[in-house]
Amino acid sequence: MLIDADGYSLGRVASRAATVLRGKNRPDFTPHQDAGDFVIVINADKVQLTGAKEKEKLYHRHSGYPGGIRTTSAGKMRQEKPERLIEMAVRGMLPKNRLGRRLFTKLKVYRGSQHPHAAQQPQAISL
Repeated sequence: MLIDADGYSLGRVASRAATVLRGKNRPDFTPHQDAGDFVIVINADKVQLTGAKEKEKLYHRHSGYPGGIRTTSAGKMRQEKPERLIEMAVRGMLPKNRLGRRLFTKLKVYRGSQHPHAAQQPQAISL
C-alpha cells in the first residue's frame, strides 16, 4: 500500500499506516497474527504539523549514560530526517511486543516522491 503524505497531518498519516500494518482494514483481522500489508510512505518531508508543533513538540532519547538525554524539536527533526517523524509516530501506535516490532519492519518511509518498490506495484491509499 502506498500513502502520499503531501499536505496531510502527521497523525492522520501515521494512524492510517498503523491500521494497514496491523491488518485492521481486512475482514480476516486477528489480533495476535501478522495479517497486515507492507506500507510505503512517500513525501515525508511535506507532512503537515499543525499549530506550534514545529517549535514546541520535543522528541527525547537517552544514550544510557548519566546526563545523556538528548532533545530535538520536531522542526529540526523535519529538516534533518523527516522520515523519522513518521516512523516514531507509527511505532507509537503499534503494539509494544514482538508482534509490534515485526510489524514495524514492514513500514518503508521516503523523503521524496521516489521509492524503489515500483516492481511490487503498490496500490495508493486515500486518506
